[in-house]
Amino acid sequence: MVAVLLASTGCAQKPVQPGPSAPPPSALDLIPQRGELRVCSTGDYRPFTYRDPATGQFSGIDIDMAGDMAHQLGVRLTVVPTTWATLVGDLAGGRCDAAMGGVSVTPDRARKAAFSDPYVIDGKAPITRCGKVARFQTLADIDRPRVRVVVNPGGTNESFDRSHLKQATLVPHPDNNTIFDEIIAGRADLMITDASEARWQAARHPELCAVNPDRPLSFGPKAYLLPRGDVVFQQWVNVWLHQVLGDGTYQRFSHPWQG
Repeated sequence: MVAVLLASTGCAQKPVQPGPSAPPPSALDLIPQRGELRVCSTGDYRPFTYRDPATGQFSGIDIDMAGDMAHQLGVRLTVVPTTWATLVGDLAGGRCDAAMGGVSVTPDRARKAAFSDPYVIDGKAPITRCGKVARFQTLADIDRPRVRVVVNPGGTNESFDRSHLKQATLVPHPDNNTIFDEIIAGRADLMITDASEARWQAARHPELCAVNPDRPLSFGPKAYLLPRGDVVFQQWVNVWLHQVLGDGTYQRFSHPWQG
């Protein structure tokens, strides 16, 4: 009897080890199933994104780019309003499939989300009243007592200012669509923003001049913010992005805004 029991024990099947779990579905598959591409955008950063306060309609270079992306995926585009302070969280929380609108590539954002390949190389530049350009040529010129630097909270402009300005006074202004009026009205001396925005605002406000936008104070490429870990969707976005940069689509969208 003992021998039989031992034999039976020896023939017992070994437990089957579970195989690797299936990867989560990619946005590249989920977006066509949903029939909708959801893009988060702040609507306050021309020429890339602008939301008309009267109509709620979005426009800008990256809004047109989002529309082309949706067209290539065969779905409709829905723009989801966000802010610079909540941009990464909205994407990580699943409110949108991508974030577009002049988003600067930063190590902090890259810890929480993925980026497409860059499509614009940019950097920070001052913008001030034209009569003050000579006063604000360098960071040392700007970082002085009684110099007032207006800043929109929550984005890379604020982080740049807080990292580099220790003596100048930061003047927070929550609305990036009206922030340049603070300089025109004399309530601030200047703003430090991306050179692309400084050029655009200076071209539309004769009182304002961008300071050395061709020699920015920092290096700041722009890219599209994508869900962390979704390599399949990231690869598709990069293929699409290279195509539209090479065939003139991006230039066609940017021309009305930048000439």
